[in-house]
Amino acid sequence: MENSILAKLPFDPGILIILLLVLVLILIVLVIQTAEKQNRLITQYKSFMKGKDGKTLEGSVMNRFQEMDQVSLIVRKQQGDIDKLYANMKNVYQKLGIVKYDAFQEMGGNLSFALTLLDDNNNGFIINSIHSSEGCYTYIKEIVKGESYIALAEEEAQSLKKAVEAAVLS
Repeated sequence: MENSILAKLPFDPGILIILLLVLVLILIVLVIQTAEKQNRLITQYKSFMKGKDGKTLEGSVMNRFQEMDQVSLIVRKQQGDIDKLYANMKNVYQKLGIVKYDAFQEMGGNLSFALTLLDDNNNGFIINSIHSSEGCYTYIKEIVKGESYIALAEEEAQSLKKAVEAAVLS
């Protein structure tokens, strides 16, 4: 008996059968891969749930949330502390300028100096220490916003300039 459907095909029916067999083999390979993935997931799930029931798992999750809340509180407190430190740093002397010089010709070794200390707003003071053979004399001048209300000596002006420019570099 001759099959009438296969005889009416415009191409050889053997090719169709071979294509179907290849397709079936590809599907079998895909099913095997999917089964292996499922087995791996089941194994991971079982190891995750091993020794735990729903209540202990819920307790573990709740403990983690409490720990996260505690960490969040600590971070907020530390951020507040950091903000306070930054605010305090503006009032701390953090800029420095120093110029060493010879106040008198007979003295050597640059023993005299002008030292400027400024905060973040360029407020502070200049200490000028003049060393001579008779003794050492120290003077202080107040600096407000990078300016002095008292006339500055050349070395003091250089020291002030160094201190003010120190902020530009940092």
